[in-house]
Amino acid sequence: MGAPTTPATIRAATTEAHQRFQDLKEGQNASYIPVLARVQPERFGLVVITADGQAAEAGDTRSEFAIESISKVFTLARVLDEVGAEVLQKKVGDNPTGESFASVHALVVHDGKPLNPFVNAGAIATVSLIPADSAARRWEKIHETVCAFAGRKLEVMDEVYRSESATNQHNRALAWLLDSSHTLYSDPMEATDVYTRQCSVGLTTYDLAVMGATLAAGGINPLTRQRAVKAEHVPRILAEMTMSGLYDNTGTWQYEVGLPAKSGVGGGILAVVPGRLAIAAFSPPLDRFGNSVRSQRAIRHLSEALGLNLFAATAGASPPTR
Repeated sequence: MGAPTTPATIRAATTEAHQRFQDLKEGQNASYIPVLARVQPERFGLVVITADGQAAEAGDTRSEFAIESISKVFTLARVLDEVGAEVLQKKVGDNPTGESFASVHALVVHDGKPLNPFVNAGAIATVSLIPADSAARRWEKIHETVCAFAGRKLEVMDEVYRSESATNQHNRALAWLLDSSHTLYSDPMEATDVYTRQCSVGLTTYDLAVMGATLAAGGINPLTRQRAVKAEHVPRILAEMTMSGLYDNTGTWQYEVGLPAKSGVGGGILAVVPGRLAIAAFSPPLDRFGNSVRSQRAIRHLSEALGLNLFAATAGASPPTR
């Protein structure tokens, strides 16, 4: 077990993790979204923010990148607040698919049900569940929630949105398949567009850590002190992150790191220690699963150095008594 998580030890561990992995030369930027392929691969930011708002930063923590699939966490939060967990479980699901995050086969073998809100089909279905009389209002609700988690107004990166809109044919196909199975709850192209827009939101590594610290604090933003999601829904969000957060490498992540987390192909990863802190990392080069190589290594280092793994025994804990 690592050192106590005092502000000083967190700062030291954050600095050490950044220094250790900043020169790592592994992975490749996402190439199927042209604008992401052009992001400078050496960019690397690492931030830890505690549930009471204390921060430790290292590297490129204040320049923007695209949130991508990490946005699914916050749309899930909005849907849970608006329609409740029972509706979400019935209409989208809450289990890993055993298939790729963009799998068509997973929909076919499960009668059109996406199974969880973090695969792309499930994320599009989750967007469609937000009660709204127009696509504009549906997007407005998602945007409100993302900004509440970040504690400031975040904007769509127009170049990313245009690039993704021009290359999202597969997601459009998933939406039509959902619609044909009656498991989509708004117009297919509207749902796909709102989903594309949410993935194109720009934020910094610091913003992402604030968003994670909001989950760590039970849904209350530690900087603004405003509630971003009902406390009762936070365990469900963290459970989804635990089961399906890092695409097809989620199981290995839990073995090695032991934290609820969500990644995005923009290079970001968010990990949460409930009640304690959040870690956000950003670096564009990805492994074959679509997860940032540097970000994974840095967060794993912090988990080990600070004793954060939720599945590890607590140092100094007394044995159970009969």
